[in-house]
Amino acid sequence: MAWSAAQYVKFEGERTRAARDLLAQVPDLPAGSAYDLGCGPGNSTELLAERFANRQTIGIDSDENMLAAARKRLPGITFDHGDLSVWTPPVPAALLFANAVFQWVPGHISVFERLMDHLVPGGVLAVQMPDNRGEPNHTEMDAVTDDPRWAGYFAASHPRRPPLPPTIAYFDALSKRAARVDIWHTIYNHPMEDAAAIVEWVKGTGIRPYLEKLPDEEQPGFLESYRQRIEKAYPQTADGRVLLRFPRLFLVAVKA
Repeated sequence: MAWSAAQYVKFEGERTRAARDLLAQVPDLPAGSAYDLGCGPGNSTELLAERFANRQTIGIDSDENMLAAARKRLPGITFDHGDLSVWTPPVPAALLFANAVFQWVPGHISVFERLMDHLVPGGVLAVQMPDNRGEPNHTEMDAVTDDPRWAGYFAASHPRRPPLPPTIAYFDALSKRAARVDIWHTIYNHPMEDAAAIVEWVKGTGIRPYLEKLPDEEQPGFLESYRQRIEKAYPQTADGRVLLRFPRLFLVAVKA
């Protein structure tokens, strides 16, 4: 799946806020490197490099468009290609930080268990993932795929992202390897100009797998149908904007 760095950074402030909130809960680290997993265009990597300026920071991503944008943004940082479903650091790391990427990795709890084994003692796995699969900006994507105009493109396989596992599943898996596990949810309410702005938001992430199922000439109609549904799903505020409700799951595990 191809991503667009330019589309992603249209809402960089809102997307980076969760990374800042996650990083604020990362304790002081032992010696070792800090990795930004699924680094995207480097917005979260920049936060790590600022906080841990005395250690090596490395960004990992599977998308070349994102890596190119990150290297341009932070030329002094190393950015490497990696498939997070199988990737491990070459030597045990002090920090494995992941902002909004592992929701795309099937079976990611087992990946977390493996990554914990590649931390130094006292090292930290810090992860944030959208937990918004039941929100209208996602459920309305699926509703549009039921439209007879486009249903055939999704009949053989559907890009629907499954909901996250229950919180207890993360706690039980990580606590076997961790001295401390902290898990919490935060619900953000992002003021957006209108329904079209929500469409622009998801064009950088969630709706891209849907659009890749469609011929180019069908994408504008699909997006317009989605926009109309979003307009009905999100009531206007007093000043005419809409609030994009966005739940996110956070976890910080400190290796024993």
